[in-house]
Amino acid sequence: MRISLVTREVVPFFLWLALLVLATLAIDALLHWLNAVWIGRYLGIPGVLLIIGSFGYSLRKRKLITTGKPATLLRLHERMAWVGSLLILVHAGIHFNAILAWLAVGAMLVNIASGLTGKFLLQRARIRLDESKRQMRAEGLSDAEIEDRLYWDSLTFDAVKKWRVVHYPISLVFAVLALGHIVSIFIFWRWR
Repeated sequence: MRISLVTREVVPFFLWLALLVLATLAIDALLHWLNAVWIGRYLGIPGVLLIIGSFGYSLRKRKLITTGKPATLLRLHERMAWVGSLLILVHAGIHFNAILAWLAVGAMLVNIASGLTGKFLLQRARIRLDESKRQMRAEGLSDAEIEDRLYWDSLTFDAVKKWRVVHYPISLVFAVLALGHIVSIFIFWRWR
């Protein structure tokens, strides 16, 4: 029996997103339990630095830098952005008292979702869809029969392809909101 594209690709995507939320809640709870909530105030700094460091992949992809293998930089981008986002979410969960922080975290969550969409859904979905087509052709099915059997998978894949287009503008919105948050911290926070 053939497993659907949704089961193979969409479910793991949501599991990674759920893991990020659960890890955030667990770290936040641990900090509260240890009476170390103050640590969360400072987790935003390494989180932002990790996310900035993860842009090496984007720079390489756009040929602004020439060092590094794209595949290695992509894996590094995924890991650094995930851990950086985790630290920022813990930071925001502990000190969440301004509208700008809410907007920045909302933009970051949407950005994470769009990044995970690219990671899990696009590449794997394209490969699996092509494999399914090849297998069905090998079984002797006509193009019309293949199209009929893969209708929902193709529809899912087309929807996911359109979602990818929003990752860059969402990243830009997150960066602007995060920068606004950082500037307001430098202006209004009492550095004791």
